Order: sequence, then structure tokens, then C-alpha cells
Amino acid sequence: MPQITLDQGTVHYRDTGEGEPVLFLHGYLMDSKLWEPIVDRLAPDFRCITPDLPLGAHRTPMNPGADLSLAGIARLVADLIVALDLPRVTLVGNDLGTAIAQIVAAHHPERIGRLVLTNGECFENCPSPWFRSLGPSSRVPGLLTLVFQALRLRAIRRMPFGFGLLTKGALPHDLIDGWLGAFFADPDIRRDCVKVTRGIVPTALLEPARQLASFDRPTLLAFAREDRLFPYAHGERLAAIVPGARLETIDDSRTWVMRDQPDLTALLFGDFIRSTSAGAASADVTPA
Repeated sequence: MPQITLDQGTVHYRDTGEGEPVLFLHGYLMDSKLWEPIVDRLAPDFRCITPDLPLGAHRTPMNPGADLSLAGIARLVADLIVALDLPRVTLVGNDLGTAIAQIVAAHHPERIGRLVLTNGECFENCPSPWFRSLGPSSRVPGLLTLVFQALRLRAIRRMPFGFGLLTKGALPHDLIDGWLGAFFADPDIRRDCVKVTRGIVPTALLEPARQLASFDRPTLLAFAREDRLFPYAHGERLAAIVPGARLETIDDSRTWVMRDQPDLTALLFGDFIRSTSAGAASADVTPA
């Protein structure tokens, strides 16, 4: 698995396919394997890059002084784009990756050719109410580790405070075992996760959302209507803010659109990329 060293630390990533570059951002306590169903479908036509972000399931700890607030991780993503020399990348976010993608688009738009947001943290829903107890837990030494111990039990994972509301399908227990294994394998990974958790606060996305009103790159909002964590209404709110944004509905899915509806999600992504010009102003976007 390739890796690259940035100021913040070493980031591992997967790089599959050829063509226009598409960079996928995953969620909290997950890694890049979450996107595999979409990468499998898009890699014949696009270069798919999926980094393991330092969100609690990464394998190499960040430098002790690394800024792991949401803004800090957005800077890491921007630095990764530069380090990989990706011109006008299509940036895709899901779950907490959607929050990070919004901040990258608002604060570091230089190399963003297109933006694709799926269900995830938006506006004041950061984090979702089901996970707001994680913030206070992260401020008590060792408590976050105890909370995540329960997720080792597969029955607990299906609960709303686990992974249960993220998908309509069966949970990918092999992936979750790997994510938890990474968290528990290294105290410095747990240190990173604590830092990230403390930075997920309701005010983190309000200013970036306002800045997106001047974001002039083609934008796709592909939102699942049945998501109970990250509501479809937030896609509608974003569509009213981002100039020329295209809102598409993914039925029969929750947050993990790449798992619940991989064919439709890949089709929407691919059609959007093919029908738009990277870096063109939204008013110049060619209709699908």
C-alpha cells in the first residue's frame, strides 16, 4: 500500500485505475476500504485515490503535534492533493469525510475541480445527535477506549450508537474488525482519535457552509432520502447555497450509499464527472 509523508505525518492510500483523478474521503473510525464497491466500478474509467485519513482506524500515528481538528484534517487533505500532484481533483466525501470535503472546498479550493458530497455532517449536525456523547467521553482519559470496546461485540454494532444506522444492509464485520483492530493496536492511534473527536463540534461547519456560497466548481449532492443520521434535508439546504449544485436522490439507502446502492452511486458519480468540466464555473456546467 503506497504511503506519503506530509508535515502532519505519514498517510497510507490506495491508488487504482487511470484517467481523471477522484479522491474519496471516508468517515470516523473507518478507512478507505469503505469505498471499494465504488472504486471497483469507477476504476476502469477514472483514477481512484482513497487515503486512510487519521480518523481512528489509520495504521500509522500522526506526528504528536499534528492539528487533527476538522480544519487541520482538511489542510492534510489539501496537502495530500498537492503532494500527489493531482490537478483539479474530483473530491468526494461521505460521513465525516463530507464535513472535511466542505472545509477543503471552502478553504483550499485551488486544486478542486469538482465536489461530490453524500450524506454526512453538515451545518450544526456535527456530529449527529446519536454520537454527541463521544465528545465528552474523549475528555475523560481512557473512556473513549472503553466505549469502543463494546463495538467488538457484533450485536452491539447494530445498535444506533454503533454502526447500525449507517446501512440498510448487513454490516461489513470484516472491515469493522479491521478498523477496531487498528484503533486498539496502538496507543498513539487512540491519541489521534481522541484529538479528532474533540474537534467534531456543532460550530465547525457553519462558517465553511457560508463560504460555499461562492464556490464556483461543479458540485454534485448525492443524498440518501432514508438516512436517519444525516438527513436528506441537508442536501436540499446545500443545494440552495452552492451555486449550480446538482441534487440527486439515492433511494433505499442510508449513509453508506457506496454499500447500499453501489451501482446507482457509481453511475451518478461517473455521469457527473463525464458531463462537467473540472474547474469550470457552475454556470457553465453541461446538464446531464
